Amino acid sequence: MTTSEDIAAVRPGTSMPAAVAVLGTGAIGQDLVSKIHRSGVLDCALVAGRNPDSAGLRYASRLGYPVSAGGIGAIIAAPRPFDVVFDATNAMSHIEHHELMRPFDTLLVDLTPSRMGQMVVPTVTGMHAPAARDVGLISCGGQASIPVAHALARNFEVAYIEVVSTVASEIAGRATRLNLDEYVRTTQHAITTFSGVLDTKAILNISPAVPPATFRTTVHAIIAGDEPDSGLVAAVVADAATQVRRFAPGYEVIDCAVNGDQVAVCIEVMADSDVLPGYAGNLDIINSAAILVAEQHAARLLFAARTVVPR
Repeated sequence: MTTSEDIAAVRPGTSMPAAVAVLGTGAIGQDLVSKIHRSGVLDCALVAGRNPDSAGLRYASRLGYPVSAGGIGAIIAAPRPFDVVFDATNAMSHIEHHELMRPFDTLLVDLTPSRMGQMVVPTVTGMHAPAARDVGLISCGGQASIPVAHALARNFEVAYIEVVSTVASEIAGRATRLNLDEYVRTTQHAITTFSGVLDTKAILNISPAVPPATFRTTVHAIIAGDEPDSGLVAAVVADAATQVRRFAPGYEVIDCAVNGDQVAVCIEVMADSDVLPGYAGNLDIINSAAILVAEQHAARLLFAARTVVPR
């Protein structure tokens, strides 16, 4: 992973991290700001929302970051384009933001289920910077399930995949509820795309349980042909989970069952966050993937800068 020391070696006397902006000040936006604050290669240059009294703007301001209630307009009006903009609004808004950001040389990281950009699942699409200008993180359920679904499909003849995710009502914000249909369509499309299995289904449950339910995703798969060996299934799933924990340490397989031709893998994600409760692993995993994508982009900018540094 690129560090601020790496950047300082290229541009002596300064670390010059990648300048990033966060659009959206709900729970996802606040956690993004928190994770950017931890990063050695990302600089939070602006947090923009539409409500001047939002908790997200207050949080970013307390950390010393510039804030604005001007929304996307504040990002467009900035004196210089940002290296990365995180869009943590909603799917319909992202379609507009995609068009408005088109003239800028900025990586737009979409945390909504809009299906506008290149879909990214780090352990499946690769630990390298995406080439597209607009990249989509699909959904929380997609980030949790696709590494396992992809691994199963690579090692077995999978005929059907169903993904059921459960999030706590307390952490399912307005944008999540507005985008339920988009969530289901986008997650199902991504499962099919990355597994190659045509018969797929995605389901999202919003649980009102008290205390709040920890984020869980269960991947159900039907294997064609010979019944799968349970030991091999467990090994394949465990390896996929190990890869995800490289950037989302709260990702755990809590059950992996094989019953004839049916496989059920239950995943739980605990949030590794300074601002989210532990049960909000759904937000943590998609944000962790988004930060990784941004840091990969920062590394690409670093390597590009090496080619223009005077001898």
